Amino acid sequence: MSDNNDNIKKAAELLSQATPLLEKQHLLDYVGSFLMRADALLNACRQHGSPLYLFDQQALLDRAQQFCNAFKKFLSDFYVFYAVKSNNHPLVAKSLVDFGLGLDVSSGLELELALNCGCRNIIFSGPGKTEPELRFALENSVVTILMDSFTELERLEQVCRSLNYQVGAGVRLTTDEQELWRKFGIPLSDLEHFMNHVNRCRHVNLTGLQFHTSWNREPGPQVAFIKRLGQTLKKLPQKYFSAITFLDIGGGYWPSRGEWLQYSATPAGRLRQTIAPDPHPSTAHYKLDAQPIETFARQISEALKAHIFPVATCSIYAEPGRWLCDDAMHILLTVVDKKADDLVITDAGTNIIGWERFETDFAPVINLSRPSEIEHECLVLGSLCTPHDVWGYSYFGDRIEPGDVLLIPAQGAYTYSLRQEFIKPLANVVPL
Repeated sequence: MSDNNDNIKKAAELLSQATPLLEKQHLLDYVGSFLMRADALLNACRQHGSPLYLFDQQALLDRAQQFCNAFKKFLSDFYVFYAVKSNNHPLVAKSLVDFGLGLDVSSGLELELALNCGCRNIIFSGPGKTEPELRFALENSVVTILMDSFTELERLEQVCRSLNYQVGAGVRLTTDEQELWRKFGIPLSDLEHFMNHVNRCRHVNLTGLQFHTSWNREPGPQVAFIKRLGQTLKKLPQKYFSAITFLDIGGGYWPSRGEWLQYSATPAGRLRQTIAPDPHPSTAHYKLDAQPIETFARQISEALKAHIFPVATCSIYAEPGRWLCDDAMHILLTVVDKKADDLVITDAGTNIIGWERFETDFAPVINLSRPSEIEHECLVLGSLCTPHDVWGYSYFGDRIEPGDVLLIPAQGAYTYSLRQEFIKPLANVVPL
């Protein structure tokens, strides 16, 4: 009985936690910024049809410039590597390489893409690298390998021995030693043991450290791990970290627009859906705030200066992905069927974004053909044979009819790279 009472108490606490609403005027200003560009967006659809991914190179490069400026204000020896996994379209990677960034890859496939883009400054991270992938990386001297485990160190040593090759490599440190995040890197408590192991290798030298915390809406988790890392390094003999030339602080920076959610993704919404599923989702919109990148840069650099630089003189690397590319790609759809005033079907399924994103995340559906900042409740659905093929529960426009062109803005991160050929064909990518 006490367990039941505890669960009821926890449920009541969840229901009492009010997730902040997305400010209406903020949302209308955001929608309005795209309505001002309606002619250019519609013209892309007229020229290329739909569905489409629209690549906004200028938005991408503006973000890259802002990110670099923010960190280089505080760190002189600072290098940026775009995380290819967040959007692996060659135009995105090539644009950032031409801008001057390096690339962070997580597989032999991504490494091949990076090399084809002309990148000459590549970090190869990720767990479970195979022997052919390691060999491929070693054959290209522009690649820095980040080892993910003790066995990967042994595998790298074996490959280097077979090639009669000596390499400097980094190691990933796990920031969360619980549950699924144990998948990545080695525990910080094993760093000295790992360094001892490297010292017994004849072909691999440890030249860098890396860590990554994800979904950071503020820099607290990164700052906390930097402090832990500094405390660990201070306890090690000087010989262990004198060869460290770089510290890679990873990515995970959330765009300053914040995280926009459907009610079903809030704590109260998840609980209510478990207890009594509602077939009529709420059209209220919620927002979890995120700090601007300038705040990340200032607080992270202060932590580095306080906890790392007194111990190790090293370059600082960063691996932003989502923060750079989120605004750099938009999706255009066309309404093909109107079954009711509150239900329409579009010509694209959510296979072009790879998952049922908009059952939990919120992005405004904007009717470019009948522009208005008035929001109407409506199920905007794709054309896949599944009821989970949802683009949104409302749209902004005067009304909605077959043939109307709809915009789903800011879909550059973890959509294109997750797309899948399920039932419907994939959409083309065209420059905006």
